[in-house]
Amino acid sequence: MARTFKRPRQSQPISDLNVTNLIDVAFTLLIIFMIATPLIQQEQTIPVNLPVESKSQQAKPDPDTKFETITIKADGTCLLGDRSVPLARMRTALAPYAAEAKPPVFRIRMDAKASAQQFISVMDALKQNNLSKVTFDTQTGS
Repeated sequence: MARTFKRPRQSQPISDLNVTNLIDVAFTLLIIFMIATPLIQQEQTIPVNLPVESKSQQAKPDPDTKFETITIKADGTCLLGDRSVPLARMRTALAPYAAEAKPPVFRIRMDAKASAQQFISVMDALKQNNLSKVTFDTQTGS
């Protein structure tokens, strides 16, 4: 005796939502944010007591603008991005940026206790390389 094991055909469509693709997108975005967040806050990890200014309205930077950070610490050490650069070699360290077609805007993060001579030395190195786009990081007072 032969049996047939056929299922009866369903006449209604399957109405379940397939969330597998949504989960894949969510995990991909999570990974992107986990990688990008430490890169965004990298210059904030260098402890510097910034000078204080009064609160004022700030203009938003152009989204295509590339920034590079120069940090002047209270003990006199200078950092270009996250690498230490002596003031005597700052001019040669800035030369590759001057050769770019669109040089970055340099964000100067100077400790309030750093000397004016250190600041002038950094500004002189920027000027010798014709890098004139500079911003200064400060903290707002009350």
